[in-house]
Amino acid sequence: MATKTGKTEEHAFRKIQKDIKNGNLGNPLFFYGEEQYLVRWAVDAMVERYIQPGLQQFNCSVLTRETASIENIVTQCETLPMLSEKRIVIIEGFPAAKENARENYTEGEEQQLMDYLKELPDSCFLILIADAVDKRKKLYKTIASLGGCYEFSRLDEGELQKFIQKRLRQSGKTASASVIREMIAMSGYFDKQSDYTLYNLDNDLKKLIAHSDGDEVRMSDVTGGLSGNTESYVFDMIDAISRNRKDEAFMLLHNLLSSGENLHKLLGLICSHYEILLMVKEMREEGFRPDEMKALTGAHEYRIKIAGQLSVRYSIDQLRRILSHCFTVDKHIKSGLLEGRLALEMLIAGI
Repeated sequence: MATKTGKTEEHAFRKIQKDIKNGNLGNPLFFYGEEQYLVRWAVDAMVERYIQPGLQQFNCSVLTRETASIENIVTQCETLPMLSEKRIVIIEGFPAAKENARENYTEGEEQQLMDYLKELPDSCFLILIADAVDKRKKLYKTIASLGGCYEFSRLDEGELQKFIQKRLRQSGKTASASVIREMIAMSGYFDKQSDYTLYNLDNDLKKLIAHSDGDEVRMSDVTGGLSGNTESYVFDMIDAISRNRKDEAFMLLHNLLSSGENLHKLLGLICSHYEILLMVKEMREEGFRPDEMKALTGAHEYRIKIAGQLSVRYSIDQLRRILSHCFTVDKHIKSGLLEGRLALEMLIAGI
């Protein structure tokens, strides 16, 4: 749950930090959102604050979709803590606040749960975890009114830079501001429909730290070791196509498909990237500034920069024809006229 001070919205991880420190916590607590890395961090922070070291197995219970019956929730919450300030009960993948909740709880069970939430003992914190919620549901509103809802969305660029700096510092490493900016840009963290999260970034940072020489992570370490996300590889594929390096483009396509990437998602990303190329090309010719392009396209400044470099290899008419071809291929795949993998190969060959 984020609060606003003026026009600045406070991220949930800042809010929960303050609430834990000041003892300003409701009960139950609902942690949800795209950044499950931060959800896990928040749970760990609660456990560290309220449960004595070495006693977690006695004072912390984790329930799943299968085990989170109303009866079991009540039993776990009513159990008294052992040599710790609080007992913590966690429900993973909490289903009852989602749109299709009745697959897991009946209407009567939901009402039972809402009634019990009003009677939670002071000796226990109930923490509910989900990746997404339906805020229109009565259960969500009940949780929000009784306790606290914290939505762990993506970090903004400033917070992401601090996250990277902290991880590097903890490992005895440093990196310049320009290297960190490049790291963020190459990761694709801020790309539309990006599936690259803090979990991915944390894994990439571990690899960079392990393979970088000396105390400083340099640009060569980043370009050689950052995995990035699917969108980054699609941009590499489009770059290869624009340079008429079809063999390289086919290799990237096959690598993406072999790694399990969804074919329809890949085609959607190809269409999306060529749309950005066309928009950047048209806006450049109309005299738009990079910051205006960023605002209008919703793309990260790094993507605007790369799109600008790639778009000079095409005319506006060429980009429009390529986009039209992409949409036609998409239609043929969906109608069953063309097999997906073959259609993508034909698309690359025909651009």
